[in-house]
Amino acid sequence: MINELAISLRPTTIEDLEWLFQFQLDPEANYLAAFISGDPADKTAYINKYQKLLSDPTINNQTILVGNVIAGSIAKFMMQGEAEITYWIDRKCWKQGIATQALQQFLQQEPSRPLHGRTAFDNIGSQRVLEKCGFVKIGTDKGYANARQAEIEEYIYQLV
Repeated sequence: MINELAISLRPTTIEDLEWLFQFQLDPEANYLAAFISGDPADKTAYINKYQKLLSDPTINNQTILVGNVIAGSIAKFMMQGEAEITYWIDRKCWKQGIATQALQQFLQQEPSRPLHGRTAFDNIGSQRVLEKCGFVKIGTDKGYANARQAEIEEYIYQLV
């Protein structure tokens, strides 16, 4: 387990996007995330999208660091008038408590409540992260998952 002091968050920079782009190319991570862009390998589209998001004052984009190494990202954004959480962890960092500790830190700095999180029905790791951080499953939805080329069920979580 990673020492809690080793994990930190800082505002995401344009320079971080190179690392974060590489993380989201992982096929297994894409499968579990399910609801990804149509073409995750399109680097130009990725960089352009996130450059716009970084300048949006309604979005809180943070880069997750373990020591001085980028391990992922976490963000709050607005979707249909509701605050939503999203995070992405480099697969090399899975099952080490990094996502849970990063989300705990993020929740201390992000005041939006209620805050919602969504996971694919079979993304047990992400469901556990949300639950450990106080999110409660409040419903389900169905949506088209680009990574699976099919409509799947997603679980909706909420933190009040």
